[in-house]
Amino acid sequence: MLETLRRIVQEVNNAADIRSALDLMAKRVRDAMGTEVCSIYLRNEEDQCYVLMASEGLKQEAVGHVSLGLAEGLIGQVGLREEPVNLEDAFSHPKFHYLAETGEDPFHAFLGVPVMHHGKVLGVMVVQQRDVRRFDQSEEAFLVTISAQLSAVIAHAHASGVLFDQLDTGDGLLPSFYDGLPGCPGAAIGYGVLLFPEADLASVPDRHVEDISDEIGRLDDALVRTRHEVRDLAERASKSLGTEEQALFDVYLRMLDRHALPAEVIALIREGQWAQGALRDVVDTHVRNFEMMDDPYLRERAADVRDLGRRVLAQLQSQSRRHIVFPEECILLGEDISAPMLMEVPRERIRGIVTTRGSRNSHMAIVARAMGIPTVVGAQNLPLKQMDDKEIIVDGFRGRVVANASPELKKQFEEIIREEASLQAGLEKLRDLPAQTEDGNRIQLQVNTGLMTDISRSLERGAEGVGLYRTEIPFMVRDRFPSEEEQRVIYREQLAAFAPHMVTMRTLDVGGDKSLSYFPIEEENPFLGWRGIRVTLDHPEIFMVQLRAMLKASEGLNNLRIMLPMITSVIEAEDAQHFIHRAWLEVREEGFDIPMPEVGVMIEVPASVYQARALAQRVDFLSIGTNDLTQYLLAVDRNNRQVASLYNSYHPAVLHAIVHVVEQAREEGKKVSVCGEMAGEPAAALLLMAMGVDALSMNASNLLKVKAAIRQVKMCFIRKLLSEVLAMDNGEVISAYVDLQLDKAGLGDLLRNRKVLA
Repeated sequence: MLETLRRIVQEVNNAADIRSALDLMAKRVRDAMGTEVCSIYLRNEEDQCYVLMASEGLKQEAVGHVSLGLAEGLIGQVGLREEPVNLEDAFSHPKFHYLAETGEDPFHAFLGVPVMHHGKVLGVMVVQQRDVRRFDQSEEAFLVTISAQLSAVIAHAHASGVLFDQLDTGDGLLPSFYDGLPGCPGAAIGYGVLLFPEADLASVPDRHVEDISDEIGRLDDALVRTRHEVRDLAERASKSLGTEEQALFDVYLRMLDRHALPAEVIALIREGQWAQGALRDVVDTHVRNFEMMDDPYLRERAADVRDLGRRVLAQLQSQSRRHIVFPEECILLGEDISAPMLMEVPRERIRGIVTTRGSRNSHMAIVARAMGIPTVVGAQNLPLKQMDDKEIIVDGFRGRVVANASPELKKQFEEIIREEASLQAGLEKLRDLPAQTEDGNRIQLQVNTGLMTDISRSLERGAEGVGLYRTEIPFMVRDRFPSEEEQRVIYREQLAAFAPHMVTMRTLDVGGDKSLSYFPIEEENPFLGWRGIRVTLDHPEIFMVQLRAMLKASEGLNNLRIMLPMITSVIEAEDAQHFIHRAWLEVREEGFDIPMPEVGVMIEVPASVYQARALAQRVDFLSIGTNDLTQYLLAVDRNNRQVASLYNSYHPAVLHAIVHVVEQAREEGKKVSVCGEMAGEPAAALLLMAMGVDALSMNASNLLKVKAAIRQVKMCFIRKLLSEVLAMDNGEVISAYVDLQLDKAGLGDLLRNRKVLA
């Protein structure tokens, strides 16, 4: 039975279109179960009914035309109950609704199961038989299993709006929604431009050559032209990106070095393969190896190798790049969009970016955030070819793409975009004003940084230092560990830019969803594995180099704070401090006059919440990382679409955990900051301030909004609000209540985007 299931699912997934998939589904299930009828009814939200979309055994002319109301007949009964209905004689059931046009007169036995996806009923799958008999448990279990296996296919068809496109169900196309992951926040409306390379490695045939030297010469010429092309793109990038982001192009150039990928290509040429075929084989091998890896960052390197291969192939084929006309308001689309591909497009025309593959840690997403372009990544169900030259909406706040938007929906997003621009312009006057309540209570607003371009944006918005500098980003954009001197230069730029304000540098935090191509971490459960401080404590040769670079970079500025990630015990904190002290002694022996910096730990796992006081006794400050803390407290991976809706920072467990940490730190006289996404959300920021948090660190784009919210309330008001929500036991209710109270207090403009897009 398992083999039958696997075969059916594979065949259906390979069907040419959804109609073929449904027909194949009905036929294969009928044959596998040995029944006389298998039918599939799908839910049509617009007409509020179930439509017969495929059948083996009923009249074919009824398909696409017969429908039942959502509460009508046995089909409606299955949908309402959201569980199987198994009847030996359907005709005798009070909910039976006779449909003469289907020709179901002789079929008595009835088994219907709901087709469900993410808790929603998408349709009903039915098998019928002439005999008056009840389907046995194994048959019912098989139909439930096959329905669950195939629900994703139907969900995709629902999302893409192609299910009912041949039916007379309305005067126009319905809006289609495609969910991915937020790559860069913001909203944009524009026309899709599909980026795809003209050089197709997959179409390159095998060909034997006799003149090996000539073939290697052709490859060398192509490599020279490709390197020149990448350098030109890097030069263009230098006008909009900082030094650190431009390191992405250095990675490309290193991969093109004759001792890297080209060396493998030359080896195959020497065996008699022509240059194009040798290039194809080498690129395919590396792409397959990367794509098989579980780690999302390593999978992104497959896109880099593939892009480079196509560029070299284009030069080998002596084909000039096709000329693409980019509209004034352009949404870039692609399976993968590499950073060099992005730089080929005029920046002033790009409104948004959407990819069907990739993650927040792809090179492209890093560059998009540096450029402030609303981006959605991993929108797997987006039909790219259908979106080319079509007007689409990019919702980078929640990671969603909208096509065929109704005039009302488009107007709503246009209003959001206008309000966002207007709001930011109006908030500029707050830049140099303190973040304090109407009754004089002040809090420090800092920024989270990682890219060099974050510096100017942060200073423009009046940041009072850096609450989280992500040191892993300089590691991620290289193809090797940066040297001590390279790190020192990078860290010095950050420290000097924000001096005299403090810069809190988090030590290397890789693992989980962040990894390094040259330092692979392969684990079945990376979020509970070797990550954060666990990695660096196991590799003091990496840890000590980074610590020495940080300390040397702070000479004469003395605004460095060091923060340790993923601390789960006091032993880890003490071991890390031992290394910090050792590094400090070493750099002082080298002649650097540097005071010992403050050292703190991140509170981001339940264990550190309950050891907050013990940790506060050993370090200088605590910083709460609400992203991971929420994830670990609720056991929810927010990058997993199946459970992302359960991720809620207003969950009572999260709020009470933060209150507990603040109270424990207060007992030891230590300060507490928050550097997760909660800090950058105006409503949550006010609750955190009421809890007694000393500093909030956020993306620069959110800083002025949070400051505006703080300056419009009194401390007594937000403390009362906090006491009310701490008595509640439902995160959704808490979120709605906070929004309502702040809206009444006149903060609606600062919250509108979150409410509209939620």
